[in-house]
Amino acid sequence: MQSLDKRSKYLRSLIVEMIEVKKGGHFGPALSLVEILRVLYDDVLKINPKDPNNPKRDRLILSKGHGCLALYSILFDKGFFNKKILSTFCSFHSPLGGHPEKGKLPGIEASTGSLGHGLPIGVGIALAAKLRKQKFQTFVIVGDGEINEGSNWEAFMTASKYKLDNLTIIVDSNKFQSYGETEKVLKIRPLKRKLESFGLNVYEVDGHNVQDLRKVLKLVKKKNIPNAIICNTIKGRGFAFAEAKAEWHHKSNLTEDNIKKMYESLK
Repeated sequence: MQSLDKRSKYLRSLIVEMIEVKKGGHFGPALSLVEILRVLYDDVLKINPKDPNNPKRDRLILSKGHGCLALYSILFDKGFFNKKILSTFCSFHSPLGGHPEKGKLPGIEASTGSLGHGLPIGVGIALAAKLRKQKFQTFVIVGDGEINEGSNWEAFMTASKYKLDNLTIIVDSNKFQSYGETEKVLKIRPLKRKLESFGLNVYEVDGHNVQDLRKVLKLVKKKNIPNAIICNTIKGRGFAFAEAKAEWHHKSNLTEDNIKKMYESLK
């Protein structure tokens, strides 16, 4: 497995800083997202933090909203909000909630966390753009556990019907959900073949390999077919004590020793 570079460790350190504020949060599902979001914001998305509502901007919807710690870390890194806000995570008046909320923070395109909602919203945005002949791209990140929700499969069919080649669906396939392995909770594999049968153009990639992510995100330009990328990831990636462990989906009442161990893992 490719080791994490300095930038990936830095973004994870921001997640730990937020976790430290509230002594808890959705830790594991954020860590499988870091490289996906990093490549999107560093290399792919056409978006300006100084003009976050520009109608020509690309849209990114984090449908698995419980992974928002990773989204907050990259939005802060890109200058969408300042350090003072980062240190308020989950405080009473903070815009950084346990799930992202549109209107509370620049760069949040949809309020998510009720699983199965983000992709239908993204399909609607992409379809509207097609009808209006707008050129921006829409990206939606779903979790493999989230695909248990039937609304996603309706959205896949709708995207295929309307030939939404301006839509890219990214599956964070970390093989776990809140209380166990996805294959034991509700079997979804072979996922690539299933998505292809719904009319999607599907790629599969190591979701922690920055170079491979860059390559595949530049390939998804097939005409008249919506695109999907299955990103094989590890829940809790970067922290050996949390990797591939359902019990680290969400943690509360973390101790100072827990936090110290998190920081030590990034050295």
